[in-house]
Amino acid sequence: MIKTDLCDLLGIEYPVLQGGMAWIADGKLAAAVSEGGGLGIIAAGNAPTDYVKEQIKIAKELTDKPFGVNIMLLSPFADEIAKLVSEEKISVVTTGAGNPSRYMKMWTEAGIKVIPVVSSVAMTKLVTRAGAFAVIAEGGESGGHVGELTTMVLVPQVCDATDLPVIAAGGIADGRGVSAALMLGASGVQVGTRFLSAFECSIHPLYKKKIIKAKDLCTMVTGKRLGHPVRSLRTKFAREYSKAEFGGTDDESLEAMGTGALRKAVIEGDLESGCFLSGQSAAMVKKEQPAAEIVRELIEEAEPVLKGACKWVK
Repeated sequence: MIKTDLCDLLGIEYPVLQGGMAWIADGKLAAAVSEGGGLGIIAAGNAPTDYVKEQIKIAKELTDKPFGVNIMLLSPFADEIAKLVSEEKISVVTTGAGNPSRYMKMWTEAGIKVIPVVSSVAMTKLVTRAGAFAVIAEGGESGGHVGELTTMVLVPQVCDATDLPVIAAGGIADGRGVSAALMLGASGVQVGTRFLSAFECSIHPLYKKKIIKAKDLCTMVTGKRLGHPVRSLRTKFAREYSKAEFGGTDDESLEAMGTGALRKAVIEGDLESGCFLSGQSAAMVKKEQPAAEIVRELIEEAEPVLKGACKWVK
């Protein structure tokens, strides 16, 4: 069995975190991952505080193991949810789309382990100084909001820039990816796209089907012009958005085009106007299965790969 320092630090069996995918990572999925030995994460996204509170309640009813909440700092509800996780005594908070420094004192006093998502060395150093517990180094292979650097390049640089535990994310969907992350210096991995195929993932059946049938060149990045690049499946909506983005459409109309697009994909499976977020690893997702089984497979597949690495050393 693979066990790193992250396991003891977070109180989990395996060094696997489930990504905080907006409108996707709910209490049911988070609890299933935690029950399977990983760390499940509820995504707050742009959801209102009442929704997040309900998902926390669901997770607590389904598991007594640690789970976390991901807070998107650009959300209009970020301040309220920051207070909510403190009141609910959530074990772990991961953050994205911003600098979490203004909440650090409140969270650490509540006993919360704060793990920001970083996509650069500069942000790594900033959150380290601010008192982060660990960092998630997320490469541009991931789904959703992406940075410029790939996981292979980003992770070792982040490891060199901080003494905190580093969790690798972006493009990891099997034991080979887990092994590579650990060899790059990470203490664990965060996986998002692979969990889209979990039985406990409540996305629309069409969304899940498209992930399982995805090919290697199945995703594209849009939104760069507005400063918020997003990786999603290469659907009709994504192609039309890209055409509008570089075809002279004004910023306000472009923003309106993207508003609510993720929910349309997750809830309705709307191929015409839905944005199906996905990482480049979608082509490696082959079947629907329980979340706990996914967690175990990631680790079980990694063990022989790591043991076999010695054959190259003479």
